[in-house]
Amino acid sequence: MVVLRLKMLNLMDWRECKEKFIKRVEVDQERIKSIVKIALMRLERARNIKVKSISLIVEDYYEIIKELLTAYLLKNGLRSRNHQCLITYFYRENLDYEREAHIISQMSFFRNRLDYYGEEIPEEFYKKNKED
Repeated sequence: MVVLRLKMLNLMDWRECKEKFIKRVEVDQERIKSIVKIALMRLERARNIKVKSISLIVEDYYEIIKELLTAYLLKNGLRSRNHQCLITYFYRENLDYEREAHIISQMSFFRNRLDYYGEEIPEEFYKKNKED
């Protein structure tokens, strides 16, 4: 059931993540605090900048979420070399947050299209998910 959901949400398979991208690490509370602190500073900056570019707004929020997911994995003694595995782990551990996992996955996709191909993030995506 979870594997089917991962495919529907366009998330990476957890087995592949474990085999290729996930590593067990010692829980480092100071590193976790530092990552969360930086993420919260980015959030404050994102909320205060008067940027009109939807693409840059979504990119900023994705980076914040990615950092918080990195801290979440570290809290559980894991490190990932792949952003998709961060999202898969989040969903795997929080099945009630399917919608959020889907939005984060879409943000990742659009952020990659922006960074690697210069494609703007669709205004429709932003308007539809702005409050979430």
